[in-house]
Amino acid sequence: MFRQMSLRAGVAAAVLGISLLGALGGALAKLSAQQPPTSYSPVVMPEDFAKTVAKMSAAKPEVMDRHAKLLGERYDLSDRPAKGVVMSRGKPIQQGIRAKLPPGVRSWEELAAISPDVIRERGLWPKGFLPLPHPNHPVGGMVFPKHHIEEILKQEGRDLTRFDLDFDLPTHLLPEFPPAIFLTTRPDLGDVSQGKVVTLQNYFKLFNGILNPKQLEGLRLLLTPFPQQNFNATDDRLCLKPSMGVTCFDCHVNGGTNGTTHLVGDIRPQEFRHRLDTPVLRGVNIQRLFGSQRALKSVEDFTEFEQRAAYFDGDPVIATKKGVNILERGSQVHFMAEFMAILDFPPATKLDVFGKLDPKQATSAELAGQKVFYEKGRCAECHPAPYFTDNTMHDLHTERFFKQKMYNGCMAAGDGSIKTFPLRGIKDSPPYLHDGRLLTLEDTVEFHDLVLQTKLTAQEKKDLVEFLRCL
Repeated sequence: MFRQMSLRAGVAAAVLGISLLGALGGALAKLSAQQPPTSYSPVVMPEDFAKTVAKMSAAKPEVMDRHAKLLGERYDLSDRPAKGVVMSRGKPIQQGIRAKLPPGVRSWEELAAISPDVIRERGLWPKGFLPLPHPNHPVGGMVFPKHHIEEILKQEGRDLTRFDLDFDLPTHLLPEFPPAIFLTTRPDLGDVSQGKVVTLQNYFKLFNGILNPKQLEGLRLLLTPFPQQNFNATDDRLCLKPSMGVTCFDCHVNGGTNGTTHLVGDIRPQEFRHRLDTPVLRGVNIQRLFGSQRALKSVEDFTEFEQRAAYFDGDPVIATKKGVNILERGSQVHFMAEFMAILDFPPATKLDVFGKLDPKQATSAELAGQKVFYEKGRCAECHPAPYFTDNTMHDLHTERFFKQKMYNGCMAAGDGSIKTFPLRGIKDSPPYLHDGRLLTLEDTVEFHDLVLQTKLTAQEKKDLVEFLRCL
């Protein structure tokens, strides 16, 4: 009898508990709908995964069309390769200014003659020089070019396709795929990639006998998939099937870049988060700052930060939920950093040991461009030879030129301090600037001419581009 009473009491308590939980859940849902903006993502998804897939898949055409219209308003996206100028493995470099001039302005020289205040008040800042939104800025997340998705699927069966979004920029405006790999330890070998995308399937065959065991292990870890914000095994993901995750080299393919985009994890609210253009890992051995704005002080710090925080939009709660990979600092992080530290810049055959052009090899246009770089253009004040970085950060105060405004969920605002990226090998890694808003070297020259108010002539700009192609 005592057991029956206990059982009845337990059932009653369970029913009461369920009722209370239901009431509490309803109250929390109501509260969350009323609460102010928060830095945190929801831990529990508000709807079933299948419903999320259906809703976001249905919205995809409109999202992509809206972003395509923004790109079309800002840029000339045509395929116009430069004659006789290629990247390290032979892909043609795109030429010409791709940002469109504002209506009513006939030339870039005419625009440069207008003061920043007038440009701002009259809305004359080129839209192609504004911060570039993520293809779906309110959602964000990693978006991979189609050719990379196809190669990883072929080699590993791992699918990096998002059901809600595709990559936005045309392939001809991206770095060559796969990038070449040069090693500081074995310059005699030249490109050691053998024209292949390095993955877990082939890294040992490619590098055994070239790397020491620590470096091999570091490379293996860089090629190992770990859970990430959008690619993981939970229902809080943007891929159809549960995923093993992404690798460091899914973005920094072959230690270079494939142009994969994302949003920075360390800014809130969402509209102020910057789009990221994946930089190359080449030459990290000479760098002293890592992350476009984070100013991390070592490649070890950067490696650990990416895994613990950047992979999950800077949210450790969500990282725990999705399966954060906690690297062991004394061995794993060290091994990964040791490999990254031997990734070299591509050869620059016209530069001498001081990073200056050899007059016997350079053309007159390239030598004229070098003079502009060091003098009137003021480029060398932030990008001194031989690696063309001062290893610090600078704020260009671009907000002088435009009024803060929202574009497709991205707030166009000043960028703040950005690290000085090395210019060695610059022709191999379009697009440019930390968010990829500058599609060509010509765009980059025009942008800085306006921002720095150097008022270069059309010929000086042309010569400067010729010099940059030599680096």
